[in-house]
Amino acid sequence: MLVSRQGTFWGKIAILLDMIKIEHTVFALPFAFMGALLAARGLPTARQAFFIVLAMVGARSAAMAFNRLVDWPYDAKNPRTANRALPLGLISRRATVLFIMASSLLFFLAAGQLNGLSLALSPLALGWVFFYSYTKRFTWASHLVLGAGLGLAPLGGWIAVRGDIAVLPLLLSLSVLLWVAGFDILYALQDEEFDRQAGLQSLPARLGRVRAMRLAAGLHVGAGGGFVAVGWAAGLGPLYWLAATVAAILLATEHALLSPQDLSRLNQAFFTVNGLIGLVLGAATLFSLWP
Repeated sequence: MLVSRQGTFWGKIAILLDMIKIEHTVFALPFAFMGALLAARGLPTARQAFFIVLAMVGARSAAMAFNRLVDWPYDAKNPRTANRALPLGLISRRATVLFIMASSLLFFLAAGQLNGLSLALSPLALGWVFFYSYTKRFTWASHLVLGAGLGLAPLGGWIAVRGDIAVLPLLLSLSVLLWVAGFDILYALQDEEFDRQAGLQSLPARLGRVRAMRLAAGLHVGAGGGFVAVGWAAGLGPLYWLAATVAAILLATEHALLSPQDLSRLNQAFFTVNGLIGLVLGAATLFSLWP
């Protein structure tokens, strides 16, 4: 049971949800619905939307809890992360494993309620996002692996509605991959010295701050171009083009908020700006395809 002398059952659930930053589901969920909207050329059914949400919450919760579990020895040594729930002992590893199992089951059950292809691919999708948690130990490409994991969201939304795979959702997935990899490089800037000392192969630790920031900017240029290409390929209207322009401005703002000498606005650049990008593009796709 999750109940222990440290708190009640619901107190443990609250700690777990805070540990995985459940509110950050906003990064991937709008893109899952973009995939579903593009597949349906309008609104998916209420049933499809419900199980897409459950699948996204289950997959992300399992992936984040797994990441916290396998990274806790590093988190305990890193001053930035030493106050997380696992290093502090606020939650046990056993409770975290149970949470991962429950979240994974939720994901599989939701995928099974959508269609056969969603269910068949669900173990591969979850396996990929679990694999990400180990990649910084042996490759600088961990940021791209994370990007590919979140890039599965729009493809998953498309498959949930259509039950097939097509070029359009793959293009959107590639755009999300570039976007996520870029902002993950920026987020890793704050751990540059720790990663280097711990032997973790993040790009800031490998390339240095200036070159890593330049690479992140290049990835975001590619992401912006990809979002534009999605609108063109899908035949979306002026509202989407406006949203793509706003997304490009937000990406530029993210980089303008940071400099190699000053990362004090990193949280603002990472959480606020990136959260808005998905919401803006998702809302524009919705209203562009509104029946």
